[in-house]
Amino acid sequence: MITFLLIGITVVVSLLAFSNEDIQRKLIFNPFVIDKRKEYFRFITSGFIHADWMHLAFNMYALYLFGRVVEQSFIQIFQNLGAILFVVLYFSALIMSATFSFYKHKENPGYNALGASGAVSAILFASIILFPGQRLMIFPIPFFIPSYIVGPLYLLYSYYMGRRGLDNVGHDAHFFGALWGALFVLLLWHDAWKNFISQLF
Repeated sequence: MITFLLIGITVVVSLLAFSNEDIQRKLIFNPFVIDKRKEYFRFITSGFIHADWMHLAFNMYALYLFGRVVEQSFIQIFQNLGAILFVVLYFSALIMSATFSFYKHKENPGYNALGASGAVSAILFASIILFPGQRLMIFPIPFFIPSYIVGPLYLLYSYYMGRRGLDNVGHDAHFFGALWGALFVLLLWHDAWKNFISQLF
């Protein structure tokens, strides 16, 4: 239910921002404005707005695929605290995935970022730690690859592209969001490593 609630809220807020530039301007992640005006809420609100329909659809589809699995797994592992911890993971990932970019660009008034990609990356990597044997497909590779292989490749790609900085994609947010999602599960669930190794072998 929480996954669907997050998707619903994100879709509604994103649609409102599509038609109202003032909403987007007030919610977007701008490190310069955050630092000067102390508007730290933008770490969170920027995750609920998107650049366009494709950006929104891709993130929400990924959240739909992996969010339900992680949410249900958390409830099974942590029982009554599972739903709360899932929410904590998502919102803390919005912050952790953007922290590096905040310090990197806080003197650049022209830098803006938006979208749930950092949090979605955290959810994806939480699912990889929980189910390393699951098989994922990465476009344009036309076959499925085990997630324990996809994970390192994703990190290497995000790190490399983030260092190059040649496109308008938040590779830094993807990289640090992914690391946070994996670390979150490993820190909170004492059997995470045992579960990970047992599924591999």
